[in-house]
Amino acid sequence: MRKTAVAAAAFAALAWAGGAAAQEWPKQRPVTLLVGFGPGASTDIIARLLAPKLGEALGQSFVVENRGGAGGNIAAQQVRRAAPDGYTFLVTSVAFAVNPSLYANAGYDALKDFVPVILASSTPNLIAVHPSVPANNLQELIALARKEKLAYASSGIGTTTHLSMERIKTATKVDITHVPFQPAQAVGAAVAGQTQVSSTSLPPAVPQVRAGKLRPIAVTSAQRSAALPDVPTVNEQGFSNFDDLTWFGFFAPAGTPPEIVARMNAELNRAFELPDVKERLAQLGFDFRRNTPAEFGAFLREEVVKWAQAVKDSGAKAD
Repeated sequence: MRKTAVAAAAFAALAWAGGAAAQEWPKQRPVTLLVGFGPGASTDIIARLLAPKLGEALGQSFVVENRGGAGGNIAAQQVRRAAPDGYTFLVTSVAFAVNPSLYANAGYDALKDFVPVILASSTPNLIAVHPSVPANNLQELIALARKEKLAYASSGIGTTTHLSMERIKTATKVDITHVPFQPAQAVGAAVAGQTQVSSTSLPPAVPQVRAGKLRPIAVTSAQRSAALPDVPTVNEQGFSNFDDLTWFGFFAPAGTPPEIVARMNAELNRAFELPDVKERLAQLGFDFRRNTPAEFGAFLREEVVKWAQAVKDSGAKAD
């Protein structure tokens, strides 16, 4: 009985401490949003769109810092080592779920080293070509690849933009050379004619498509994108079971008080539903649906398994 009482008292003390920390958060100092990719990447766009909204709501500065490199692993490793006090969050992409299978040692465990905060948004990947390429749809592009040597730019080895194209190559038995770029540079490679084809997330490609600098061929989601409603899906062009998305999420180091995680989730849900944020997301092709940390956690577990299989099937390795 005495041991039980001591344990209960200890639990109550921890709960009180967590509640007190949540009440004080984030009064002590600015909060850092560590982005796993460079400026201009889709992940960076989301972080910079949300940071001022969080600051206004919580009365504290939210500072965006970019820590690109190793497909987002450098930022993930840094946040994994950060104090779990609510003053450091990771903002990253679906690469977070892919990398533990892609790298011999990603430097983190996606399911043990972090607390999921919110699934920030998702977007289809877009396959597009330089306007000089004589292909207006996916079947024409495949036929061209059988006759000419083509190359495609992706947002990096093991990203969903890479794995989606590899799935198409495997299904059609065509050889299109993969040229990995940093996410923000992948679209520019096709615009500049460095590669004939690009496979990237939708947001950085949409302005180039609307400016006529890229011709869209297909989106990899199961449904068409509202941002480019005239662009057919991969499934509409002779394929099946394609619903490959690039998603973005906020994570906290393991051990962060649940009250802080819940508060951050609530404020982010609120910010994502502000009219100007919704409009900007729609323009870029992002889709957001309100979700909880538990829902995001369940989604993450499925994604880790899904992309582990995709990496295995493709034979992709980052090191």
